[in-house]
Amino acid sequence: MMRRRWAAALVVLCLVAGCSSGSDGDGEASGDDDVTTDEGFGDPGDCTVVDLAVSSEKIALMNELARLFNDSDAAKVGDGCIFARPQSKASGGAATLLATEWDEAAEGPRPVVWSPASSAWSAVLNQRLADDGKPAMATEAEPFMQTPLVIAMPEPMAEALGYPDTPIGFEDILSLAQSEEGWAAYGHPEWGPFRLGKTNPNFSTSGLSALIAQAYAATGKTTGLSIEDLNDPATEAFGEGVESAVVHYGDITPTFLNNWYRTDREGTSLTYISAVAVEEKSVIDYNAGNPDGVLEPGERPREPRIPLVAIYPKEGTLFSDNPYVVLDAPWVDDAEREGARAFETFIQRPENQRKVLEFGFRPGNPDVALGEPIVAANGVDPDEPSTLLDVPSPPVMIELLEKWSEQRKSARVLLVLDVSGSMSEIADPDSGDTRLDLAKRAAIEALDQFKPEDEVGLRIFTTDLSPDGDVFIDVVPVEPIGPNLERMRREIQEQFPLNATPLYEVVRASYEDAVEGYDPARINAVVLLSDGINDDGDESDDERQLDELLQLLSRGTEGENARPIRIFPIAFSGDADLPTLRAIAEATNSAVYDASDPKTIVKVFTAVVSNF
Repeated sequence: MMRRRWAAALVVLCLVAGCSSGSDGDGEASGDDDVTTDEGFGDPGDCTVVDLAVSSEKIALMNELARLFNDSDAAKVGDGCIFARPQSKASGGAATLLATEWDEAAEGPRPVVWSPASSAWSAVLNQRLADDGKPAMATEAEPFMQTPLVIAMPEPMAEALGYPDTPIGFEDILSLAQSEEGWAAYGHPEWGPFRLGKTNPNFSTSGLSALIAQAYAATGKTTGLSIEDLNDPATEAFGEGVESAVVHYGDITPTFLNNWYRTDREGTSLTYISAVAVEEKSVIDYNAGNPDGVLEPGERPREPRIPLVAIYPKEGTLFSDNPYVVLDAPWVDDAEREGARAFETFIQRPENQRKVLEFGFRPGNPDVALGEPIVAANGVDPDEPSTLLDVPSPPVMIELLEKWSEQRKSARVLLVLDVSGSMSEIADPDSGDTRLDLAKRAAIEALDQFKPEDEVGLRIFTTDLSPDGDVFIDVVPVEPIGPNLERMRREIQEQFPLNATPLYEVVRASYEDAVEGYDPARINAVVLLSDGINDDGDESDDERQLDELLQLLSRGTEGENARPIRIFPIAFSGDADLPTLRAIAEATNSAVYDASDPKTIVKVFTAVVSNF
């Protein structure tokens, strides 16, 4: 039990890196970025530097405010000056570094100020420090900006449940999750069963908030959630019931939002997913035609055909309150603390808090009135939430995560590992590790995220694996990983690079085998790691093979009797065929993960397995 408890505590403190910004992070890789300090700030000169580690969804805003501050009289203190310098850091990733060791060479300067997405991360950090016999580091803090957790739902589905006149909450989610009729009970059999999207609470702030709200809903409380509450059989049954409707988890909400947006264009969004626990800001962004919250240069937003509405759970919800935490850390001196407070005063000014609204957040300063874009026309309600929940104590938070690891929906996953000859290339000149060395290490480390009853198998692929020309071998069958864990580790470790890369053939075979073994009570998926393009010795039919493959994969997500198999490809190294792997992911309504820098593979593989 102690090992499991520490596993929960460690994982919640590890938001992984590798992608662009968004509400929880963005698109093709993992959680919100760990990005070094913006070089555009220039030389601070003799000023007192206030380094800030802020969650990625607000880095653009904080950069803008820091530049305004640095050029203003507010940055002048006596004969000296203050220089604010933000850097983007994943909330949980920063918590890990603060609790253990912050390597400035790799991670950038140690922060004076930490602003995670939610105060919940502060509670977990302080608990981790307390368990190590260290004093708390995250002090009491005021919110800089806020956004509440909501249940995002396509407007027609919400209206079928009585929206906006009928209050809706987790109790209704539970009822739908357990209904054999699904949407047919509400006159819409064409929508199929109720399908829920939730992010992994060990990685995502919205996932963590949803888990807290779900537990409160089960108990009928709004404050004082206790370990005894979590151990109540009724609470456990409630949690298991809600989790049974999950299509898959994941480290970021944009996986669901981007797929929703894409299927909306195709006319299939109502059969992709029914509801997702996200932050209010995400609903605003989605309805504006910007599902991941990031507009790339030249990208034009286009409103979806079917908008989302934000349901504020009737049992209560939480704010992602983005606290401004001046760290009580040994490396923070008095001058830096004074400078941090000066910058805090500046960003709380009404004119600067109004900038928060431009980004779809609610101002932290109560004197600044709500307005555009937080209006009903954008699918949100400025008068909600009417009931707020308290963040549980740190010990309850850790227990809640441990309980979730037991209650979450089980998985049936085939790991498909590329062992082609190109995997022998040196990926880390300093250590001499090859691509395959790094991939094996990542896969072995990620195995600890599975729970014992998850069914996991290992398939390797390359050409000419046998005299008969086999292109893949199942070295470990898909079976409960608990009794197979050591065997799985050993078999992964024993692999070595061989021949060519029959990508299309192994994807087809792996998909068809997963369909044959489909278990409707589990998350059914394939994790595919490849470092190259399709190379089966016959380039003449590559285009035809790919078209037929994508059509096959797409059919699995359609119809009342669909057997959805999610394929999560990892594009490993710059030689991987990222466009093709992205197309494979989109055909199965999942996500592609980009490990073009092979040294990021441990973090990326961990993010992939967070889907289960």
